[in-house]
Amino acid sequence: MFRVDLNCDFGESFGRYRLGEKEEILKYVTSVNIACGFHAGDPTVMRETVQLAIRNGVRIGAHPGLPDLNGFGRREMNITPQEAYDMVVYQVGALQGFLTTFNETMQHVKPHGALYNMAAKNPALAEAIAQAVYDISPSLVLFGLAGSELTKAGGKIGIQTAHEVFADRTYQQDGTLTPRRQLNALITDNEQARNQVVKMVKEGSVMSLQQIEVPLQADTVCIHGDGEHAIEFARNIKAVLREQEIAVRAIREG
Repeated sequence: MFRVDLNCDFGESFGRYRLGEKEEILKYVTSVNIACGFHAGDPTVMRETVQLAIRNGVRIGAHPGLPDLNGFGRREMNITPQEAYDMVVYQVGALQGFLTTFNETMQHVKPHGALYNMAAKNPALAEAIAQAVYDISPSLVLFGLAGSELTKAGGKIGIQTAHEVFADRTYQQDGTLTPRRQLNALITDNEQARNQVVKMVKEGSVMSLQQIEVPLQADTVCIHGDGEHAIEFARNIKAVLREQEIAVRAIREG
């Protein structure tokens, strides 16, 4: 039987945190990536988001990003591998503190935004991030773009990796995501998102914008929690996965 994890980026707010309708997405995903304060989030947000995830039985991961609040961590920065290592250790440690207070374990680490995309292509950055995750705990799972330098680095160092695919993003023929600034980077049509996810999970490939079929491995599917259609996407994608007899489970079930 096919199986896949559904994850979403979460806790990307500031100040007194009130999720409101956004909390509903936790009914459909199996893992969350919680912002650690550099691109979004703050101590109060992190604590409340951890509590919500635990309450909903969702596995928790750290979502470290570049120190760029104004750009939401989506603008590239010229950082060294050592700086990448330090950023990841610092941010994962912050979230781990809150998990410890609730006697909860961390499942994974998934870099955010520009840091994620830079590490997908830059072997030195990828290796620094993988080393940081390994040094924090070899039991952590490293989430990275399917087939990227980041997943390769994780496998090389000996930690479990999860190849991530996207429900709401389009792909280039080299397997990278279409940059957000380009036309047709985002998928907003439910049917298109559903079809793309099923194809990636069951067939192990995705059709790029250049109409070239790109092979990939789909261990976990990302649905951006801040997307306009995030809850609707999550509900419909989980429904179609069940229709297709694809089990929806966390990478590591608690």
